[in-house]
Amino acid sequence: MSTATAELAMNATPDTVWALVGDFYGIGGWMPGIETCEADGDDRLIAMMGMTIREHLVNRDEDAKALTYSITDGAPVESHEATITVHEANGGSRVTWDVTATPDDMANLMQGLYQQALEALKTKAEG
Repeated sequence: MSTATAELAMNATPDTVWALVGDFYGIGGWMPGIETCEADGDDRLIAMMGMTIREHLVNRDEDAKALTYSITDGAPVESHEATITVHEANGGSRVTWDVTATPDDMANLMQGLYQQALEALKTKAEG
């Protein structure tokens, strides 16, 4: 099991960023590469890169502006859990996307994807 973190500062307020990040089923509105995102109870089904990935909402903490989810099917992982957290920082926001995954190389691979997604989130949040 390995861990990795993607992180990015943004000029947008934490509330503005959380409005995007905190919507578990709205990830397709800002994350590149997502063709569709469909709600299925506490799961979302994401079509991307020729795969349909099932992700389960583990926890959504409005006060901490943190959303935790896990990939449960459709991706080449044995285990996966990720948390996106929006922090207040320097009049704007700092967003962290922490991931723990197996096999060991998957956390680093996902960190790269998440870093790109944070760049897209920044563009969307800053308008």
